[in-house]
Amino acid sequence: MSVLAVGVALLGSLFFALGAAFQQHQASRSAEPTLRLLLRRPLWLLGGASIAVGGTLHIFALSIGPLTVVQPMGVASLLFALPIAAALHGRTPARAELAAAAVVCIGLIGLVLLVPPSTQTPTLSNSAAATMLGGTALAALICSGIARRSAGATRTALLAVAAGVMYGATATITRVLVEGTGWNLWLLAVLPLPAVTALILLQRAYATPTRRAAPPDRHPRGEAGTGHFAVAFATLQVTDPLTAVTCGALLLGEPLPTNTTAAVAAALLAGAGTVALARTTPLSR
Repeated sequence: MSVLAVGVALLGSLFFALGAAFQQHQASRSAEPTLRLLLRRPLWLLGGASIAVGGTLHIFALSIGPLTVVQPMGVASLLFALPIAAALHGRTPARAELAAAAVVCIGLIGLVLLVPPSTQTPTLSNSAAATMLGGTALAALICSGIARRSAGATRTALLAVAAGVMYGATATITRVLVEGTGWNLWLLAVLPLPAVTALILLQRAYATPTRRAAPPDRHPRGEAGTGHFAVAFATLQVTDPLTAVTCGALLLGEPLPTNTTAAVAAALLAGAGTVALARTTPLSR
């Protein structure tokens, strides 16, 4: 069953990577992508469906295999996404980019393996949920505000951090709804707020052009839409679980890694890999 769980988790990662690459390809075609615009693009919608399939497969893998085996497989989506995104733009990923992505994956796998599983039923009061949403929204707003004054990989990373923080809040609420003692109608009602906000911020991160001088729509054929996809995707993968773990520890009473030194080292390794991604050519010929 563990072998089957690994196969299903890897297939889910492939679908998730495919969906992210499709959505970035479409978002990068516009300087300011809006959901209203993106929802009219079939390939972007196909990307959303692919991400949903990937998430479903990951949940199924968790149901038939241990967490310590399945979760690291989910990190592989970053390595899958880079070649797919490059192929969509008619390019190949640089070796340095793939190496940096591998460093991010190693750091994330370390974090995943160090976080102990929770043995208690997650509960979240309405006031605690409001505090979490307010705090994560403030963090996302600050990152988004700084991103407006930034360009290139820095802008991409800041927007991806904002998206990851909101996705982390979404994951926390979802976990309470799915694994809690009962359905909380208030939590169910507010769930779309962080989810949609995160989606919008992520599309803006995908649309950040490599060059500051010209928006993607004005780049010559072959140059449009390259952006810093690897930076956005890696930053999201680091920020999302860190936010979820933090919210789980502060609000749900879940345990933190007992080996703090190793956890910090893993987080720093993932962060260093993300910085290295920002310093590489986004997508080379």
